[in-house]
Amino acid sequence: MEIEAVRLWAMMGAMIAMIGPAIGIGMIGAKATEAIGRNPEATPKIQTAMILAIAFTEAVAIYVLVVALIIRFV
Repeated sequence: MEIEAVRLWAMMGAMIAMIGPAIGIGMIGAKATEAIGRNPEATPKIQTAMILAIAFTEAVAIYVLVVALIIRFV
């Protein structure tokens, strides 16, 4: 395969990898909202755990973005 074809496939893989964190953040938000709806008194604990989980998930997205940029410009 030519190098451009390899780069194209790598970029497509990076694009697909960005879908994972997006789905993860959506699921975290949905479940946190559901948990708060079931037990409003636990809102501070649920919100803290949700923000922490979103931060870790977003870190994965940033790593994927960095790899995609390296593939694109190197």
